[in-house]
Amino acid sequence: MIRFSFISTLILLGAVLGHVYLYRRLVRHLVASPALRRGIVGLFCAMGLLILLRSVLRDVLPEGFKEPVSVVLYAWMGAALFVVLALLVLDLGRWLVTMGWRVSRAPPVDAERRRFLARTVAGGALVSGGGTAVYGSWRALTPPQVTEVELKIPRLPRALDGLSIVQLTDIHVGPFIQRRYMDELVRRTNALRPDLVAITGDLVDGDVPTLGAHVAALGALRSRFGSFFVTGNHDYYSGDVEWVAFLESLGIQALRNRHVRIGDAGGSLDLVGVDDWSGGKRFNRRGYDLDQALAGREPDRAAVLLAHQPANFRVAAARGIDAQISGHTHGGQLPPMTFLIGLEWEYTAGLYQLGDSRIFVSRGCGFWGPPMRVGSPPEIVKLVLTA
Repeated sequence: MIRFSFISTLILLGAVLGHVYLYRRLVRHLVASPALRRGIVGLFCAMGLLILLRSVLRDVLPEGFKEPVSVVLYAWMGAALFVVLALLVLDLGRWLVTMGWRVSRAPPVDAERRRFLARTVAGGALVSGGGTAVYGSWRALTPPQVTEVELKIPRLPRALDGLSIVQLTDIHVGPFIQRRYMDELVRRTNALRPDLVAITGDLVDGDVPTLGAHVAALGALRSRFGSFFVTGNHDYYSGDVEWVAFLESLGIQALRNRHVRIGDAGGSLDLVGVDDWSGGKRFNRRGYDLDQALAGREPDRAAVLLAHQPANFRVAAARGIDAQISGHTHGGQLPPMTFLIGLEWEYTAGLYQLGDSRIFVSRGCGFWGPPMRVGSPPEIVKLVLTA
């Protein structure tokens, strides 16, 4: 809770400072009309207030208003972020040029030229930041690319060599991602002809009555051994018990701290699933329990662990897990988080090895917050197990 409060405070502080910076560096230089400036100040205050009260608004707004408000709020957050980043980069460049002039003892720049330079920087930031936001929205809302990865498991039975697992994770069905996107996601998954489909959490941002019709598209998934689901932290926020029941009504098995055998008498492995690492702790109820998930398992059998967050991997590897499949990080999703995500997670995106064990962390199929992805494109992952 302390960590959550700290992060929330940073977000709010960033939102306030970002709007102040946008006004001082963008509006003052590009908008001449005092009335229009006051209107923009009012807009900035309104958006800042929405960001501050976004959690409260989800509870008090009528159903018909929740989705439009979320769409406007998150789109604004993303666009404002990229314009601020562009301004920071261009301001840094302008500062370096100014220092160069001073070091070289060049004649001072007159006031009119300084104003022209400031307007040029502001206009350039608006164009480049806005263009990046448009690209990020296109990248986030178009179907994910397919990433194929070979996952070596030395203990894998020869009969299962080449078994394919398609991982879908961090879809975040909600205001932006809905039935049309889900139908295309299912079509692309089925086209990969998987032996097994693993949905590794953060499926939804909303309750079953609101989003059930969109998520129902997953009932059309087809694979040799079926589809399996483990909870993510956002699934807890959205009602983990209700969503698990809904998914099981679609024929998707939930692995809540348990394992199942995949294969037959000719060769098999254990597919192990755990609940989200932090969701249960936050709500003071059932959560991650690796001991329970492994209870009764034959230790000599190969084991693949589905876990939403790339947490506790070193312990899992020591307990005999050959491979862990996770998501959660989004690969950062947007700058500057694409550069900072490594400060939070040891395993951020891609394939890593620890002894004979491996962990793969997907960037995810969808997005959370601003409907944008830059530097971390969405992906459907096809993992091919080899002995």
